[in-house]
Amino acid sequence: MSPPTSMNQYIIADPRLCIGCNTCMASCSQEHQRHGLQSAPRLQVMRNRLDSAPVTCHQCEDAPCAQVCPVNAINRENEAICLNESLCISCKLCGIACPFGAITFAGSTPLDIPRDCNSPKALPAPRAPRPVSPMLDWVPGVRAVAVKCDLCSFSPDGPACIKTCPTQAITLVTASLAETASQQKRLNAMTVFPASLTVFTAPDPEGKP
Repeated sequence: MSPPTSMNQYIIADPRLCIGCNTCMASCSQEHQRHGLQSAPRLQVMRNRLDSAPVTCHQCEDAPCAQVCPVNAINRENEAICLNESLCISCKLCGIACPFGAITFAGSTPLDIPRDCNSPKALPAPRAPRPVSPMLDWVPGVRAVAVKCDLCSFSPDGPACIKTCPTQAITLVTASLAETASQQKRLNAMTVFPASLTVFTAPDPEGKP
């Protein structure tokens, strides 16, 4: 991947506005599925005791995921790091290389093949093991494809999560926005939750901390 000549665009969420409704995840899933791509959402809403915010790809300038991909399935397009699902070979190196844990893996079951389709000439498919981790899970007959945010580059309307967020907590950061002094305080106040550190803490039913 050639070095970028300008900054990549990326989305950032304001935890002060996010209400944890998961609308961004639902719209992301629907938008990609509508264009024939994996239906797994490209962002995950993370929560702690006080805040919530969606976590997604940081669109790194050096893109370690693209550097380790052996088939060049990840490249910089339209100021974003995009993944070509048709080229992905399920090696999962990009997920290992991502420093933010923003790449996961999912596979859609073929529509024309029944789930329990067997024949006298083929042994029944083994049952899928219990899920452990996206890096280890596998489902018989389903190819795991890398899933990462592409800023809905295929859509002229931009990221679906921004369009559907009811509180406008998600912002698309462009070079012009990052350079605008009037917006700098707002960008500094926003928080990108580290996916590996932020966990949802359920309230204790007995009221204990």
